[in-house]
Amino acid sequence: MKSKIGLLSRWIFWACAFAILVLSLAPPSTPMPTTGWDKSNHVLAFATLAFFAHQAWPGRISLVVPSLLAYGALIEVLQSFTPDRYAEWSDLWADGLGLLIGEVFVRLARWLAARRQTGR
Repeated sequence: MKSKIGLLSRWIFWACAFAILVLSLAPPSTPMPTTGWDKSNHVLAFATLAFFAHQAWPGRISLVVPSLLAYGALIEVLQSFTPDRYAEWSDLWADGLGLLIGEVFVRLARWLAARRQTGR
C-alpha cells in the first residue's frame, strides 16, 4: 500500500511541478488561478510541492528541498527570457518560504498522527 501512495504522490508532484512551470511562463494576460497576490501564489505553489515531495520521497527530503529551491531559481531565470515576465529575487524568497511552510506542515501532520496513534 505504501508503494502505491508513493507512486501516486510522485505523479501528483510531477503534475504540480509541470503546472507551476507552465503557469509561471504563460503570458500574464492568460486567465490563471491566483490567490490575489503574486508572492502568496509562490508560497502556496512551493508549499504544495514540499508536501508532495515528502510523500513521494520521504527518505530523501534533505536532497529534494534544496532541489526544489533550485527549481524555483530556474523558473526565475526562464522568466527573464520571456517578453512579459520578470525574474525577481522576492519570488525566490517566497518559494523558499513556501518550502519552509510545507516542511512545517508535514512535520506537524506527522506529529499529530503519532499522537493520535499513541492515544494522547
